[in-house]
Amino acid sequence: MAVNDEYKDRVFKYLFGNPANREWTLALYNAVNGSSYENADDIQYNTIEDAVYLGMRNDVSFIIVEELHLWEHQSTSNPNMPMRFLLYAAKLYEKYIAGSDYYPYSSVLQPAPRPKCVCFYNGTGNQPERKILRLSEAFGGEGDIEVLVTMLNINYGKNKALMAACEPLSEYAWLVEAIRANQLTMRNLEAAIDAAIDEMPDEFVIKRFLLQNRAEVRGMFLTEYDQEKVLSQAVNEDRRRVATDMLIEKLPLPLIAKISKLSEDAIRTLANSLGMSIV
Repeated sequence: MAVNDEYKDRVFKYLFGNPANREWTLALYNAVNGSSYENADDIQYNTIEDAVYLGMRNDVSFIIVEELHLWEHQSTSNPNMPMRFLLYAAKLYEKYIAGSDYYPYSSVLQPAPRPKCVCFYNGTGNQPERKILRLSEAFGGEGDIEVLVTMLNINYGKNKALMAACEPLSEYAWLVEAIRANQLTMRNLEAAIDAAIDEMPDEFVIKRFLLQNRAEVRGMFLTEYDQEKVLSQAVNEDRRRVATDMLIEKLPLPLIAKISKLSEDAIRTLANSLGMSIV
């Protein structure tokens, strides 16, 4: 099924990065930070909307109480998120400087909003409820630039305290889980999405919004699931390429498995298909 290009944003962004839903953004902000801020109008969205920056789009970012919050939603585990956040932050601070009286060449220290980087994960892979990703891990040790990203697992049933503090987030997690459950009995993903929206309890605060924007939400989910499939295929192909190169070098099986992230059985199957032997 072809998906309308207008619907290619993430549902997470549509719910929590949408100025029409400022109260939900604020609720999630408070839940993540353990705060009780009340004025949603103080949120200044500065998400990179139109331009594609190095092939990547920024999901949600905003300034509030002198802090720059960067939020990304991921349905696949990505240890490279700190580098992506570094690139996003550079672009966002560039926008901030251009729109303020910040003068980087001043002899006086210029105040800037403190960055807070959060990655919300809801993939099917096994991930902890909370994990800190560090840019220095890519360097193999500490460097002169560090970026910390807090990864939060927002799958249904995870991070219960966080979910209890933010109803819209808990309901979003329920919706994703319901779609996955429906897929087990429905061959059509579109039908699984519609059924999950219809099955949602009436008291859920996001249900009315989802019903009013059903076509957009459906299109976003369809695109997101398609992107997951493409990304998964690309990752597997990259792992197979790495394993193939190591097989050519006749490196030992355990080392190939460790570096390529493929199982030993998968490597044996790959070697057989290529007519190669394993050390």
